[in-house]
Amino acid sequence: MSEFESLLGSYQKRINQTLEGLLPSDDSILSEAMRYSVLNGGKRLRPILVYLSSELGEASHDSIDTLAGSIELIHCYSLIHDDLPSMDDDDLRRGNPTTHKKYDEATAILAGDALQPLAFELISNLDTSDSNKITIVNCLANACGYSGMVGGQIKDIHSKEINTVQDLDIMHSQKTGRLIQASLETSGILSELDQKDIEALNKYGEKIGLAFQIQDDIIDIESPSSISGKDQGSDINQNKITYPSIVGLEESRTRARELASEAKEILHLSHKNADNLHKLADYIVQRKT
Repeated sequence: MSEFESLLGSYQKRINQTLEGLLPSDDSILSEAMRYSVLNGGKRLRPILVYLSSELGEASHDSIDTLAGSIELIHCYSLIHDDLPSMDDDDLRRGNPTTHKKYDEATAILAGDALQPLAFELISNLDTSDSNKITIVNCLANACGYSGMVGGQIKDIHSKEINTVQDLDIMHSQKTGRLIQASLETSGILSELDQKDIEALNKYGEKIGLAFQIQDDIIDIESPSSISGKDQGSDINQNKITYPSIVGLEESRTRARELASEAKEILHLSHKNADNLHKLADYIVQRKT
């Protein structure tokens, strides 16, 4: 294991411990479903982005943990809803039954409904200025809503109408990219980075967000469920438009690598050590899960 992979592992352990403490822990079915949906593994990419970008500035350990945990709660809410029969209709998530398979549709919907407001409740109590909190809430709300994840999801549902890479980029920049960008941007705000550095992180996030999605499309084709933790070929089975379906596997790989390279070029934070963010860009396009 490389030093960088060891760092990622330490951040995954840190966010998992944080999430344990942020989630409700009573014996209700709603609490159980929320904890099942969040604590059943995962790459924890978005919290890792929070941690890596926080290395460039200064913020309290607890505040960064709370922000990272809140963003992962938002991400997990979106996964619960994406997996529903009315959306992607998936049976597996992170190698386990999806929430609606483990429980039922109504419980899954309500677990997702509870996770998103919990995230904003936690953010409202961050140890930072009111101005920073408002900016962070605004950024995340935008990433979740009409011009973010929800807007991207409706395009995904109607993806048969998409027939160009440009249209696909728009869909994925909303559905996947916006929360990735927001993870970096909000961490920069909380860490008191200069505006130009926050803007660089945002543009970096735009590139790695698309690279991440292209690699996801490749993984859907090439990695069996035992490795990816998801139903292999689910995009093909649902006749979804993906990067490989439009430009082929090899060109998809090339484009993902180009986006990772462009992301690294954007990070001209000359007075900061952004080496770990550079390494993450490469890691994103080399992963198999």
